[in-house]
Amino acid sequence: MVSPSSIAGADSGIVRERPFQLLLLINVLPPLGTALLSPVLGSLVEPLGASTANIGLMMSAFTAPSIFVIPIAGVVSDRYGRRPVLLFGLVWFGLTGTAIAFVSTFGAALALRALQGIGFAALTPIIITSLGDLYAGTKEATAQGLRFTGSGLSQTAFPLAAGVLVGMAWQYPFLLYAVAFPIAAVVYLYFEEPLDEAGGVGDEAGGVGDEAGGVGDEAGGVGDEAGEGGEAGIRAQLGDMRGLVAQRRAWTMVVARGSANVAWFGFLTYNSILVVDVLGHTPAEAGALAALASLTYALAATQAGRIAEAFDDRLYPLLALNLSMGAGLGLAFLARSLAVAAVGVALMGVGFGLVLSIYRSVITALPPPDLRGGLVSLGEGSGRAAATATPVVMGIAVALATRPLGFEAAVRAVGVGAGVVGAGVGIACLLLMSASPPIRTEG
Repeated sequence: MVSPSSIAGADSGIVRERPFQLLLLINVLPPLGTALLSPVLGSLVEPLGASTANIGLMMSAFTAPSIFVIPIAGVVSDRYGRRPVLLFGLVWFGLTGTAIAFVSTFGAALALRALQGIGFAALTPIIITSLGDLYAGTKEATAQGLRFTGSGLSQTAFPLAAGVLVGMAWQYPFLLYAVAFPIAAVVYLYFEEPLDEAGGVGDEAGGVGDEAGGVGDEAGGVGDEAGEGGEAGIRAQLGDMRGLVAQRRAWTMVVARGSANVAWFGFLTYNSILVVDVLGHTPAEAGALAALASLTYALAATQAGRIAEAFDDRLYPLLALNLSMGAGLGLAFLARSLAVAAVGVALMGVGFGLVLSIYRSVITALPPPDLRGGLVSLGEGSGRAAATATPVVMGIAVALATRPLGFEAAVRAVGVGAGVVGAGVGIACLLLMSASPPIRTEG
């Protein structure tokens, strides 16, 4: 009989723990910020008075603000707790998302999408940080992987519902964001502050390139001298964060976390163009390829804990997984048939699902608890920056390459390039980190 332990390993028992269940419940929402709109963007052009050229701004308007807000949310959560930030994020995400159903202009919709991005900034990074507060070692890696699995399943199910609802009225898909309100009520009633029990829980987590068990073994003292209140305390905490991020072991992981999104959002942006315009198939088949990508990374992420347990040093599996991600994307864009493209997408999904889960596990283990939210938020901000920039840069590159190469060759070349950049930057950062000294702390 199939059981959680047979799928995700011995640590999968965390799925029966209330704090983890509540974090998984919260995690239903953030992936819908972009996934819910993907199948309905074309249907919004006429009712909102947009154009096919600028409707993509509905995506960029959501991702761009979080680049700047995520680090702030992390610092606030370190100082005032995870629970209030999560509650704000849930209510704000739901309120601004559902409000789009009641506007009639493109400008108003873009403004609400930007505000909704602020809600996202208060959710995913804080969920990831809270898992680092609650768990350590392979258990924490399993938790991050299962959370990412939940993201993949959410990105598969809700867009299907949105595709049906948009056929009734363009406003209806946005009403799905109202699910945030009952989730916020459950969190308000039952979710307890993780920081109350944190106490250095990440100190024994395995690290990339460390021969000893923990990346953050000596991380107890960073930030101990921060002031107890007010502006002086926040300034001191920000200073501690700057000192932490200046160290090579920390900033390389922040950059590596962002690089994975280059490959993933490169695929999401050009999937339909590859399938419909280059390979000559239908939008429905493009949707099936996107669903395959989400399901593959969701299933792969369940194995993050097992991989962390199997390898004392996470460097080697991360190098291999980056290669799988980059090579898979390259194969998909070079494919001459949909079947070969599907094989490439599956390889990319496996690499992306595991790389991101393990990256997040490593990042949560690097700092002490009082700086964990800040560093995790910087990593997630790096990911959002890559998600915002990748479609723009790829669009410019395709436009420039079309004249000398032709449209089909340009799309293929730029897609392969996204795979090379996404995997190559990650591999370079991992090699730099493995040769870095341990995190230096004060106190």
